[in-house]
Amino acid sequence: MQHTRTLVGIALAAAAVVTLAGCSATSSAATSSDTDWKTATSAQAGGGMDALVQAAKAEGKLNVIALPPTWANYGKIIAGFEKKYPGITITSANPNGSSADEVAAVKSQKGQSTAPDVLDLGNAVMQQNLGLLTDYKVANWSDIPEDLKDADGKWTRDYTGLMSIGYDSSKITKAPKDLNDLLGSEYKGKVSIAGDPTQANQAASAVYLAALENGGSADDITKGVDYFGKLKQAGNFQNVLPTQATVASGETPVVVQWSYNNLAWGPAAGASGNKNWKTVIPEGKALGSYYSQAINKDAPHPAAARLWQEYIASPEAQNLYLQAGAFPSTLAAMEQSGKVDADALKAAGGMPKDTVELTDAQVTEAAKVLAAKWSTTMGS
Repeated sequence: MQHTRTLVGIALAAAAVVTLAGCSATSSAATSSDTDWKTATSAQAGGGMDALVQAAKAEGKLNVIALPPTWANYGKIIAGFEKKYPGITITSANPNGSSADEVAAVKSQKGQSTAPDVLDLGNAVMQQNLGLLTDYKVANWSDIPEDLKDADGKWTRDYTGLMSIGYDSSKITKAPKDLNDLLGSEYKGKVSIAGDPTQANQAASAVYLAALENGGSADDITKGVDYFGKLKQAGNFQNVLPTQATVASGETPVVVQWSYNNLAWGPAAGASGNKNWKTVIPEGKALGSYYSQAINKDAPHPAAARLWQEYIASPEAQNLYLQAGAFPSTLAAMEQSGKVDADALKAAGGMPKDTVELTDAQVTEAAKVLAAKWSTTMGS
């Protein structure tokens, strides 16, 4: 069997959405007016889901940030929340921003009504900014594996994909098997990553994968930085931030990023995608990385922020991640309860057994290497 795993045929609109269950338990112990939702650590602590919904609708707004509509199906997730909770309007700021941009907005807009209520963060940036987050446990807390959540509820892992190579098959004649293929002359000026690895988890993960492919390890990603230095020396590195538009236009013919993003920018996007775009999981060890949900401790709309967390953790939204080819954190629980979208799961396949996930400590050390070496290696 070939080691190259090519991902095809995942339809972003696949299958019916599983309805939210298990998060509707209510209590008359308190009303929304009795609760300070800024400090409530669960819906139950604030009087139950009905009280939370009532308070969130009274706020009427929710601010999210750095959630591109095509990223892990966030367009449909946002639309699903607004449909489920009419009267709450979502403002989506800086959709192409990085995790670092999210943190910067929390700090610079503190005390303002425009500040982000909720965050979707890569691990390295999150670990450096835990003081900005507050504790909250969703109603189906037990569905989230212990190693995918903070014990006090400060954050929960949400979804993961696999680091992949997306390429325009009309411009690249032979499918790349791994990152080292991208050093070849066919890739001159064609290879981009999703931002600055010192700022964005997705871009940093491309460096992690390069380290794994070139004799490095999750404990030392130095060889990953060295690889990108070679890619630049060869003239193959393209210092352009890839987007769905640049892929569709052919401006960025090769992109190393999460599988669910490469899939979303190809034929599955219809007229707005690139019909020639293909997605390959490189040979060898696969690299995954969960993103985490968290609430800004100074959220201007604290009840809506908590209601968003409840929705995101529900089977309804978790299946929307899966329909985009991202693996949700509650997948095992949904399979056991029969709430998983079976068609989406079949299309997505599964996480390879040799998938590497960096630990918190490894991510922290990797961030130090990137801070010390990336700009000098890449000349920026």
